[in-house]
Amino acid sequence: MAFAGDQYVDETGFAVSGHDVVAYFDLEPAPVGSAQPAAVAGDKNITAEYNGAMFAFSTEANKETFLQDPEKFVPKFDGHCAYGVSKGGKVPGNPNLWRIVDGELYLNITEAVVGFWEEDIPGNISLADGNWDGIEAQPASDRTIPNYTSSAPLN
Repeated sequence: MAFAGDQYVDETGFAVSGHDVVAYFDLEPAPVGSAQPAAVAGDKNITAEYNGAMFAFSTEANKETFLQDPEKFVPKFDGHCAYGVSKGGKVPGNPNLWRIVDGELYLNITEAVVGFWEEDIPGNISLADGNWDGIEAQPASDRTIPNYTSSAPLN
């Protein structure tokens, strides 16, 4: 399978800042307007490559689940901020500012942006989906996630 765009990878050298993308789907999501539970850190010794990026997992079972269907678990928009894509650009996604909508994992860049995103999640998804075809092939963002330092991957 060919991919047009690159995953966002930060200073950790891992996609999603070294957090386990499968684990998001086991977390209890918070209601809109509330902070989500923190992302689960992956282990740097339990990894898989996908779309040119290294993903870390907290367990071998999660790695195997990912390998069976990576597209089910990778964040939309190659890990870039979903609201940023709705506005036509690629900026980093913060792994702790997440929401699963209709089985898709979305990340946002800052808490302030989450507020704008949550004002109209379906509308913002529609805008982002419409913009993605035009920007997907552009290079991944090379910016640092503001006010964020990853504690992942572990060990």
